[in-house]
Amino acid sequence: MQNHETELEAAERRIRNIPRCGAAKRASMEQSFLELLQAIGEDPNREGLIRTPTRAARAFEFLTNGYRQSLDDVVNGAIFESDASEIILVKDIELYSMCEHHLLPFIGRAHVAYIPNGKVIGLSKVARLVDVFARRLQIQENLTVQIADALMKTLRPAGVGVVVEAKHLCMMMRGVEKQNSVMKTSCLLGTFKEDARTRSEFLSLLVGT
Repeated sequence: MQNHETELEAAERRIRNIPRCGAAKRASMEQSFLELLQAIGEDPNREGLIRTPTRAARAFEFLTNGYRQSLDDVVNGAIFESDASEIILVKDIELYSMCEHHLLPFIGRAHVAYIPNGKVIGLSKVARLVDVFARRLQIQENLTVQIADALMKTLRPAGVGVVVEAKHLCMMMRGVEKQNSVMKTSCLLGTFKEDARTRSEFLSLLVGT
């Protein structure tokens, strides 16, 4: 945060600074949503829907803003020298993403851990790293790997461990059995994958309070 800035003000500033997709692309999305309303048999001119294509386009622009951000943008130099050599774990990072198969959300949490190799990354940057990949279309399996690979590339730690658990609205809203199921995926790199003791410690931290 900047000097004298509240958490809410900082969040609003970050949202304002997210790159927009451009007027022409946003207009194209608005037209697509308009045609979608017509295709399902709705009247886009009725009171409740008059501005829906515009609102939907702006929402979709925000929900996919990860396409317009890079790792360098997210990290922004927040890497620091450190003698720490044990597991650093950030638990319960809220995660909102969109399934590429049905364009419906999946919502859950990410748990991200790493073992420093002379450097650590700013705490808030871990959550932002998760968000930048979540705000793209993909499946949960790939998202988990993307987060782990990005942290490994950015920080060059001894190891990285990522677990993502989420509920998928494509299951919950489409009448599929076991609607309240939670999907869990993991990606282990470096020491987390190679050393059983490190892996066990990581898993114990995940289930601990």
